Amino acid sequence: MKNLLRILLRTLARALFRVRVRGVVAIPANERLLVIANHESFLDGLLLGLFLPVEDPVFVVHTGVVKNPFFRLVLMLSDHLAVDPSSPMAMKKVIRLLEAGRTVVIFPEGRITRTGSLMKVYDGPAFVAAKTGATLLPVRLDGPSRSYFSRLSGRHPRRMFPRVTLTFLPTRKIEMPEAPTAKVRRHLAGEAMRRLMQEMIFASRPPQTLYSSLLDAVDIHGRRRRVVEDIKQVEYSYNDLLKMTLMLGRLVARRSQPGERVGLLLPNMAPTLGLILGLSALKRVPAMLNYTAGTDGMQAACTAGEIRLLVTSRAFVLQAKLEDKLAALEGIELVYLEDLRATITLADKIWLMAWGLWFPRSVELAASPEDAAVVLFTSGSEGKPKGVVLSHRAILANIAQIRAVVDFSTEDKVLNALPIFHSFGLTAGTLLPVLTGASLFLYPSPLHYRVIPELAYDRGCTVLFGTSTFLGNYAKFAHPYDFYRLRYVIAGAEKLSDAVRNQWFEKFGLRIFEGYGATETAPVLAVNTPMAFRTGTVGQLLPGLEYRLQPVPGIDGGGILHVNGPNVMSGYLKVDQPGVLQPPASELGAGWYETGDVVNVDRDGFLRIVGRVKRFAKVAGEMVSLEVVEKLAVAASPVALHGASSQPDASKGEALVLFTTDPALNREALQARAREMGVPELAVPRKIIHVEALPLLGTGKTDYVTLKQMAEAA
Repeated sequence: MKNLLRILLRTLARALFRVRVRGVVAIPANERLLVIANHESFLDGLLLGLFLPVEDPVFVVHTGVVKNPFFRLVLMLSDHLAVDPSSPMAMKKVIRLLEAGRTVVIFPEGRITRTGSLMKVYDGPAFVAAKTGATLLPVRLDGPSRSYFSRLSGRHPRRMFPRVTLTFLPTRKIEMPEAPTAKVRRHLAGEAMRRLMQEMIFASRPPQTLYSSLLDAVDIHGRRRRVVEDIKQVEYSYNDLLKMTLMLGRLVARRSQPGERVGLLLPNMAPTLGLILGLSALKRVPAMLNYTAGTDGMQAACTAGEIRLLVTSRAFVLQAKLEDKLAALEGIELVYLEDLRATITLADKIWLMAWGLWFPRSVELAASPEDAAVVLFTSGSEGKPKGVVLSHRAILANIAQIRAVVDFSTEDKVLNALPIFHSFGLTAGTLLPVLTGASLFLYPSPLHYRVIPELAYDRGCTVLFGTSTFLGNYAKFAHPYDFYRLRYVIAGAEKLSDAVRNQWFEKFGLRIFEGYGATETAPVLAVNTPMAFRTGTVGQLLPGLEYRLQPVPGIDGGGILHVNGPNVMSGYLKVDQPGVLQPPASELGAGWYETGDVVNVDRDGFLRIVGRVKRFAKVAGEMVSLEVVEKLAVAASPVALHGASSQPDASKGEALVLFTTDPALNREALQARAREMGVPELAVPRKIIHVEALPLLGTGKTDYVTLKQMAEAA
């Protein structure tokens, strides 16, 4: 009778929820099996009971679930054990079940998610797995959170019967950690379980392109949902964004060929986003030019990427005073958005309204996730800009990695003033919110220090991305209540200053989450999160990444970071070999990317940046980090800006040069700070040059190429 009822319910679930089961699992024979799953709704236990490839499992459920009469009725279909996940005594019952040979199903989060993302992972289930040596079968549930059986609220999309996917991942084990006490062992096992759950959330992502991911977001959240707003103060819905995507892609595709790289020179506006997605759908590769790079930088980028067509806007060119720079570009055909509008025909309008908007999936040209999605250009801080080719796989993998560790939701509104031509501004600041259902406000310049805090206040923004320099200036000009709704302030692209970190905490009561990455990794590699935070570090590596540290002669306490993973670029496009893709490779082999950063990793997996290998000077035979020199200057003069470089020296090989905006800073003050901080005398520069301002790149980073030239000329 029970089997017949199970078959009927399984058939009904397949019909109503269009249940998809992904992943092939080989269940090890004669081994203790512990099934772990994320917890999205009250349906989870029923779905697992119907589709698990094991017989007669015991479900461990929260005591609160058993109080509901309806779910007591559902639980009658299977064996279950009601426990409080925070109780160590309850976990002993689970251990006895596993030791008796029963398969156990448990939700390590304990409670149903309130955010749509992973919640707190309890240590108990992990300790059970380590104690019994059980084999873990991770199962990712996707879809039940969008049903009326979930516990989400507010703007989260709800449907009576959303599509549900169950993804079975390869089995794993958690070994009992070595630690002096049971409490520490329990905690370390819990951390291993948390990372495993995050890996599960990330690894279950479907293979997609940017355009298909957008269409999935449209299907999930609805066409009428307002998702993007820009400086025009118009809120665009998913339907509006889809219109822009289809029409702009169609118009530019007429002037280009499939596979061609099309240059974009546009500010942070909704049409820019639409054009990126539209070109991507039609197998054109948007190449985002840095309009702050100057004529030489833009020309080098166009040469490296073999770009012949450049799309821009007359209004933007006039406002940014780019007329002379564009006129100096050679071999480039300029296309203005204002002129494109005039080429829209009646046939285009009929196609859009009668076909494109109704059948948007039919518009996309056949594409692979491995195809190039976008080309970004390095800042040129260490030479000529290089084109970084990022595939659909790399960008979407990085978005999935971020979502696995940070609980962005449809309740959030992201304020992004970082330029879209920068990888941080493109992936995290723009594509992440749009493809996951959060609202986005695009602002064209991060340099408007008085305006951006007011916008955050006026629009009720909850997430802000920025660099240390930009965040410091926002704090300087903001009212203490401007950021009252912010719950995430995420810093990247440069090292977060202690002064900025303290300023935000003191003035706004907000903790800045520092991250780390590179354009070549789409870009995020590591980030601090509420569940894994350590001051002075850039957080733990994201799920799905491998890393190795290669020692550097003369530098103790760290090594050069090499990474490999799904978010690593497809390769470089360089000026010396235009259009030729040079895949990533390091001394560890093909597919590995050498970051050039010297880091150390502690026992808990937190990364601490020691310095960039190219930012070390060899003084009297000793390697001195220029970042340590800058830290020393910041300690002596916290308010001013400082940049360290080096120049050739006949007697010592190299000599340190410090540039500072503090006219009162002298060597005696630096020596005093060095003694307090335990910094060797060798790191105290003898030459201090006072400047009005440090040279900066358009991304807000210090321009170390110019600084090096200034040092050598000093």
